Amino acid sequence: MTQVSTPHPQLKGGQLALASVAVALATFMTVLDTSIANVAIPHIAGNLGASVDEGTWVITVFAAANAVAIPLTGWLAQRMGQIRLFVGSILLFVLASWLCGSAPSLPVLLCARVLQGVVAGPLIPLSQAILLGSYPKEKSGTALGLWAMTATVGPIAGPLLGGWITDSYSWSWIFYVNIPVGLFAAGVTWMIYRNRETPTKKLPIDVIGLALLIVWVGSLQVMLDKGHDLDWFSSPLVVCLGLTALVSFLLFLVWELTEENPIVDLRLFTQRNFLGGTIAISVSYAVYFGNIVLLPEWMQEYLNYRAVDAGIATAPVGVLAVLLAPAMGRLQARSDARVVATLCFVGFAAVFYMRTKYETTIDTWHLVLPTLLQGIPVSMWFVSLMALLLSGIPPERVPAAAGLSNFVRVFCGAVGTSLAGNEWANRTILHHERLTERACIGNPAFRQEMGSTQSLLHLHTQSAHALFDSTVTSQAAMMGLNDIFYLSSIIFILIIPLIWITRPAKGGGHADASGGAH
Repeated sequence: MTQVSTPHPQLKGGQLALASVAVALATFMTVLDTSIANVAIPHIAGNLGASVDEGTWVITVFAAANAVAIPLTGWLAQRMGQIRLFVGSILLFVLASWLCGSAPSLPVLLCARVLQGVVAGPLIPLSQAILLGSYPKEKSGTALGLWAMTATVGPIAGPLLGGWITDSYSWSWIFYVNIPVGLFAAGVTWMIYRNRETPTKKLPIDVIGLALLIVWVGSLQVMLDKGHDLDWFSSPLVVCLGLTALVSFLLFLVWELTEENPIVDLRLFTQRNFLGGTIAISVSYAVYFGNIVLLPEWMQEYLNYRAVDAGIATAPVGVLAVLLAPAMGRLQARSDARVVATLCFVGFAAVFYMRTKYETTIDTWHLVLPTLLQGIPVSMWFVSLMALLLSGIPPERVPAAAGLSNFVRVFCGAVGTSLAGNEWANRTILHHERLTERACIGNPAFRQEMGSTQSLLHLHTQSAHALFDSTVTSQAAMMGLNDIFYLSSIIFILIIPLIWITRPAKGGGHADASGGAH
C-alpha cells in the first residue's frame, strides 16, 4: 500500500545542526572505510598469513560490493522509506565492522568486507538526499558542501587514523572504531527523522538487471585483481572472466535500456551535464584513489615507514582541504562550476607531476609537500562536479542521479585501485630488467663495483649481490611509481574537456531531494 506524501517543516537551529552532524558522521564512517585499511594492508596480510597482493583485496572487494549495492538504494528506499533504510544500513554496517575486526582468516575478513560494502551502499546516496531535503532550497550549496567535506576528509583521515590504530593497538581496531560512531549516528538520526519518513510503495525489483550487474562487476573485478598473478590473457581463467564480464555487461546495457523499472536508470546519461560530470568525477576518483592506495604501500615497503608514519605523511592533504572548504563553497555559489572544476583538475595534474620527482632518498618534507598542496584541488573537487552533474536534473530524479553517479564513481575507484597496482608491478619489473641488463659477471665494471662493495662493507660475494639486487629493486619500484604519477598527471589534463561539454551551473546543484534515492 502506498503511503500519502505530506510535506515536513524545515529543520532549524540546533536540531538542523545535530541532524547534519549525525548524517555527516554516517557518510564519514562509510568513506573512511574505503581508505582506513590502506596503510594496514601489510599488517593484515602478515597477521592472517597472506601476501600483500592478496591483502589488497580487503580494499577492492569492499569497493566492488559497495558499487553493486548502490543501485538497489532506490528500490529499497521506496519499499522501506529513506529513514528506516538509512538507520538500518548504519546498524548493519556496525555489525559488519565487528565481524571484520574479529575475522580469524583472510577469507572470513573478505566475506565480512563484502557484507560491509553491501550495507554501505545506501548510505552515501541517502545521506545526500536527507541533507538536501533538510535544508532550504537556497542553502542547497551548503548541504552539498557539508556532504563533500565529509566525503573528502574520509579518505584523507583514513590512512592517518588507520596507521595510528594499527601501530598503537591492532589492525582489528580500524574496524571496531566504527561501532561507537555508527551507534551515535543511527540513534540521533532516528530521534530527529523518525517522524519525517518518506512515502513507501511496492515496486517490482529488476532481478535480471541486478543479476547481470553482479556478474559483470564481479567478473571484471576478479579479472583485474588476479590478472597480474596469472599472466593476464595467457591464463584461461582470466580469458573466461574477461568474456563473462564483456557479455554480461552488454546484456546489462540492453536489458536496462528496455526494462520498465530498471535497477540502474541509464537514461540519465542522455543528459549532457550528467554524462560529462559523472565521467569526469569517476575517472578522476579512480586516478586519485588508486594513487592514495599505492603511496602508503610504497612508503612502508621501500622507505621503511611505520604504518602510523605513512598515515601522517599522507594526512596533510586534509589541512588545506578543510581550511579552504568554506571559501570554496562561497566561490562555487558565485562562479561557473566548469571553471572551478577545471582549476581543480589542473591542480591535481600539477601535484602528481611534482611527485614524479620523488627519489629513494627523499626526505619527509619533500614527500609531504605535494600532499599538502593537494588539499587545494581537493577542496574544489566534489562540490563543483556534483553541481555540474546535478544541474538541470528534475527534482524527482535528483536522488536517482546522485545514486547512479556514486555507483559509477565507487566502481571506478575499485577498478582504479586494481589497475594502478598492476601497472606499478609491471613498470617495476620493466625498470628492474633495464637496470640489471648489464649486471653480469662478464661485465668488468660490474665485477669492479661488486669487489669494491665487498671490501668496503666486508661482505661475502653472495651478500654483496643480494645488497645490489635490493638496491636495484627499490630503485625500480620508485621509477615505476613515478611512471604512475606521470600518467596520472596526464589523465587529469585529458579529462578536462569532459567538463566543458556540460552547460554552465552555479550554486550547489538541485536542492530538492525528497523523492527517494536510487
